[in-house]
Order: sequence, then C-alpha cells, then structure tokens
Amino acid sequence: MFKHANESKVIITQLMLPSHSNFSGKIHGGHILNLMDQIAFACASKHSRHYCVTASVNKVDFLNPIEVGELVTLKASVNYTGKTSMVIGLRVESENIQTGKVKHCNSSYFTMVAKDEHGKNVPVPGLILDTEQSVRRFARSIARQEQSRKRTSRFNASDFKIEEHIEQLKSQNAKIEI
Repeated sequence: MFKHANESKVIITQLMLPSHSNFSGKIHGGHILNLMDQIAFACASKHSRHYCVTASVNKVDFLNPIEVGELVTLKASVNYTGKTSMVIGLRVESENIQTGKVKHCNSSYFTMVAKDEHGKNVPVPGLILDTEQSVRRFARSIARQEQSRKRTSRFNASDFKIEEHIEQLKSQNAKIEI
C-alpha cells in the first residue's frame, strides 16, 4: 500500500501564552519541542494508522525567538518511509498578530516508528513521490541516514583513535589532562 504525503499532512496553530515563556520572556524551547513531538506523532500515526513512537530527532536549531502573544504554526509531513519507520519533516513559524510578520523559527526531522497493540514494529504504507520536491525530500532523508551511520561508527569507542583528534582539540576551549 502507498499513500500521498498530503493524506497525512498536519498543521496546527497555537497562541503562545505567558505560561509558555522562559526567564527571559521568550517562549521556552522545551515547549516548542513538545509541540513538535506531538505533531510528528499525529502525522506519523495518520500515515501509518498505528500508534507511533519517536525514535530520533535530527538536529533542532532555534533560528528565531518566539514571543509571548505570537501565533506559532507547526507543519508536519511524511518525507520518507522505510519498512516500519517514517521521517516526518517539521517546520515551525511564528506570526506577530499585530504586524502580520512571519518568522521561520526552526525545521527538524523526526524519525517515527509504527507499533502494534503489543509494542511490536509494524510495516507502514510506502510514500507516493509525485512531485520533484517529494523526490528531493525522500532522497535527502536517505542521505541524512547515511551521514548519521558514518558519524556514529566514526566515533565508536572500540574504533576511536585518540591520537587522530588530540591536535584538533588543542585549539579548542578545553584542557587535555590525560
């Protein structure tokens, strides 16, 4: 079975309240991450028609602060489907309701895994790639997975060679005492 990404796309908008703010009066990053996880869950579950869990989050950069009183819109869509997993692309924007100015606050990729009622992984519908953008997003997800595998194996404790990194660390804000 295959589905179009539009069939499971989810968009939510929420007003940012003072209770969502941190000590500097900006919206707390943890609140935004919580919303991101919720919308990734909703999108993945809608696509797979199963309960889904977050397996990983690929890079969250907070690009612009979000102010109390702004509307935050989160958009989620399926970018990639594996056998039991999906990569959900997320975009977060804030809008000043007085000026109408919209800011891109962050983008991220959540890997979600579909589960059955016993907690076992279950197959997910494949993705129909019907636009150049959908092909680009799918291919980009594959490239990110390959980069992640290389990064993980490069610093595997059993393969790590300290002498290859000592010189590089000398120019950093660290003191080596081994």
